[in-house]
Amino acid sequence: MSEKRKLAFNKSNYMIMITGVVVLVIGFIIMTMDTQPYGFGFLGLTLGPIVVMIGFLMQFVAIMYKPKTNTDKDQ
Repeated sequence: MSEKRKLAFNKSNYMIMITGVVVLVIGFIIMTMDTQPYGFGFLGLTLGPIVVMIGFLMQFVAIMYKPKTNTDKDQ
């Protein structure tokens, strides 16, 4: 059990993921703030979905991001 288990992602990946989740929540909150009937205003149809899409893109980047490895540190 002396082997150190490696996680699938690094700290930077998880930080990007958390930021993406926060952006997603903000986007959904923006969509609920629309005062037009059935959310057909600017906030519900334009701004909110754009912010949500940015949040999903951040999740994609967090999954695909590979941090630079320092080989001198491992030896």
